[in-house]
Amino acid sequence: MNAETNPHVDPPGGRDALVVVAHPDDEILWCGGLILGHPNWRWHIITLCRAGDEDRAPKFYRVLELVGAHGAMGDLDDGPDQRPLDTDEVQRTLEPLLPTGPWDLVLTHGPRGEYTRHRRHEEVCRATAALWRRGVIRTRELRMFAFTDDERRQLPHVIEAAPLQLALDDVLFNKKRELITATYGFAPDSWEARATPRKEAFWTFDRPEEAVAWVRQHQENIAL
Repeated sequence: MNAETNPHVDPPGGRDALVVVAHPDDEILWCGGLILGHPNWRWHIITLCRAGDEDRAPKFYRVLELVGAHGAMGDLDDGPDQRPLDTDEVQRTLEPLLPTGPWDLVLTHGPRGEYTRHRRHEEVCRATAALWRRGVIRTRELRMFAFTDDERRQLPHVIEAAPLQLALDDVLFNKKRELITATYGFAPDSWEARATPRKEAFWTFDRPEEAVAWVRQHQENIAL
């Protein structure tokens, strides 16, 4: 794994960055500060659930407009029973949504998600790592969100061991939280609003084999 010494310094011309998440709002909750803090990057955001949701889908596309990103939605099963999905099914859903790369940076969920427990977060992490290893996703670097809720004992917060961390100033944090409340429409006292983190953290990888091994280490009985 490598650590970016100063995530605020952009290379000339910015970066081509892809975000792959399970749900509309995950892109703001877990890396919204990074997105808002780099408006000169060329952002493309994919969410694999809720394309058919008449409430959430329009809000997702409004968020894309507000942050200056392109994006697409899939419609994986997202029922409350969290039926486990095969990695191949998630990959088949993701592949046609991917624009042509390569990417300077790809961001996705951590292998255990960001809180206890949502299978779709874990499955999207597995599928993204697998597609990178297969060469379908081409990127110089993959980042996985590094958050935990300590088995529901706290709201999600950064894992302090994560090598790359970004503390949001008041301006960035307020913009991020406004997207959650005003645009996505979550009440100020909702879990989503209360859970919106002021600090963001990432596990970073520059080799797909390393990312796949990390996922295997942190998930049981996973075959990529």
